[in-house]
Amino acid sequence: MTKVTNEKKINQIITDFVDAYVKIGRIPFQDQIYITNRLIDLLERQSYEKKQPSENTEGALELLDQLVTYAVNKEIIEDLPSARDVFGAKLMDLITPSPSDINRHFWQAYDHSPKEATDLFFTVSQQTNYIKTREIAKNIEYTHDTDFGQLEITINLSKPEKDPKEIALAGKTKTHYPDCLLCMENEGYQGHLTHPGRANHRIIRMDVSGEEWGFQYSPYAYYNEHAIFLSKVHRKMDVGIQAIKNLLDILTTFPHYFVGSNAGLPIVGGSILSHDHYQGGRHTFPLERAGKEYSFKLKDTPDVQASVIKWPMSVIRISSTNKEAVVKAADKVMKTWEGYSDESVGIYKETDGVPHNAITPIARRKGEAFELDLVLRNNRTSDEYPDGIFHPHPPVQHIKKENIGLIEVMGLAILPPRLKDELRTVREYLLGTVDSVHAIHQEWADELKATAAITEETVKDVVDHAVGDVFLQVLKDAGVFKQNEEGKQAFKQFVTVLTKEQ
Repeated sequence: MTKVTNEKKINQIITDFVDAYVKIGRIPFQDQIYITNRLIDLLERQSYEKKQPSENTEGALELLDQLVTYAVNKEIIEDLPSARDVFGAKLMDLITPSPSDINRHFWQAYDHSPKEATDLFFTVSQQTNYIKTREIAKNIEYTHDTDFGQLEITINLSKPEKDPKEIALAGKTKTHYPDCLLCMENEGYQGHLTHPGRANHRIIRMDVSGEEWGFQYSPYAYYNEHAIFLSKVHRKMDVGIQAIKNLLDILTTFPHYFVGSNAGLPIVGGSILSHDHYQGGRHTFPLERAGKEYSFKLKDTPDVQASVIKWPMSVIRISSTNKEAVVKAADKVMKTWEGYSDESVGIYKETDGVPHNAITPIARRKGEAFELDLVLRNNRTSDEYPDGIFHPHPPVQHIKKENIGLIEVMGLAILPPRLKDELRTVREYLLGTVDSVHAIHQEWADELKATAAITEETVKDVVDHAVGDVFLQVLKDAGVFKQNEEGKQAFKQFVTVLTKEQ
């Protein structure tokens, strides 16, 4: 990055940075001098010469980069990604509304419409660089056609890799505040070597089933308006019937969003089980578009529509305009699954008192109706599958080894950044320009080479298609009732148990 040391140049950058945010309304005109002085203080300068704003000014975030680089060159901060992140958040905090202001404006806009409120908050979160728009744009994305509809493939390149020096220093940085990355105490927290800068972080306070919860956006969004709903209390995730009530209550507040939860057990759960939270947003996932295999009725809730969904994982969909009836039907499905075993297909509810069955719930509105997908999960392991029986199996782990959480359950693959370079090498191998690939991909690459006539024009499509096929198999591996005759019959047996009079 270009060094910014020239005194005249830094004066111009400060002027242009403040002017850029005045123009888009993030800095009120009356606050212009105050913000400039606070900026000068953070840059450890005693003086400032105001310039005329540049006619062809760079983008506001590019100006932010130059301010951070100035701080590095003046040795105000270390030249480490974490230090740049923390300092950048401090600078952006100057133009981020206070928590009370942003909550007041949000709920004022909400009086007009929920969408107007979330549009406002989403825009502010982008403009203040809390949502990392430039980093998110680096992600590789495409779709893949299957018998279950179009799956979505993403190679996640947005989160920065750790610098080796940071990794070495991380062990010396110990803190227990905030308790985790989802706690409300992150709002405005400076951050440090092992904790991202959150000075420009803001949370909307809201009521969820009579409790105080928070609503924020994900800095490294995996889909449009990727939102997080989090409990004010730092407590472990509990994906029981109260979670279903909470999801439907959030939908009552934000009917234009979907909201769902990871399962509450290891392996089939998400990466953060230590804090009660859900994810939501404005995106139509492949699962939502999936059709039904067949319908059935739950005896105690006749006004609830229930069906098994045509999907590589095992999904029961329930729907009704009666929210209480949806909760009651969900309770029946969840309790029945919690106590269900079928040895013929390897499903055991527990071993040695350790529970294995769980649910990944996803809720959305369809007009006045509440629609709830309940994805059946099981986290049992075996000698053959120590990572999980209903988890990506070894033949697909060269592409995806991580847990299959809420987002992937819905048909959006979040693949690791290593694949960008590894798949490029696979393409070169298929074209004959290199002699080998990474060992974990060698067998797969040889199979591709043997089964397709590949040219420079087709190689990318061949590899992309093959990765999509692997993700489909990942979802099939995670399904408790397999997409074969035995699995479908076993699923019907579970539905029979579910629908019988109790």
